[in-house]
Amino acid sequence: MKKIFLVTAGTIAAGLGIAGIFLPVLPTTPFLLLAAYCYSHSSEKFYRWLLGNRLCGPYISAYRENSGISRRHRITAIATLWITIALSGIFFATALWAKLLLLVIAVGVTIHLARMKTLWNNCQ
Repeated sequence: MKKIFLVTAGTIAAGLGIAGIFLPVLPTTPFLLLAAYCYSHSSEKFYRWLLGNRLCGPYISAYRENSGISRRHRITAIATLWITIALSGIFFATALWAKLLLLVIAVGVTIHLARMKTLWNNCQ
C-alpha cells in the first residue's frame, strides 16, 4: 500500500514538475525533488527514469550536487515567488498572521535561492 501511494505521489509530483518547466507559475525543482524522493523509496525503475530524463534529470542533478542554478532560473523563481506571494496576501490571506507567514516563507525561499551557486555555463 505504501509503495502504491509513493508511486502515485511521485507521478503527480513529476507531472507538476514537468508542467513547471513550461509554466512559470509552477515551481519545477521542488516537485521534481519530491518525485525523486517518492520514487527512491518505492520504485527503482521510476527513479532511474526520472534521473535519466533529459527534461527532469538536470534539475535534480544540479540541486543534489549543489552545482547551482542559472541566473535566469534564479531571477524567474524569485520574481514568480514574490508575485504569487503578493497576490495571495492581497486576495486570499485575510488574517494578519497568514500574511506574515507568507512574508516569512517568501523571505526564506528568497534567501535560499540567493545563496545557491550560479551555474555560469548555462545562463540562458
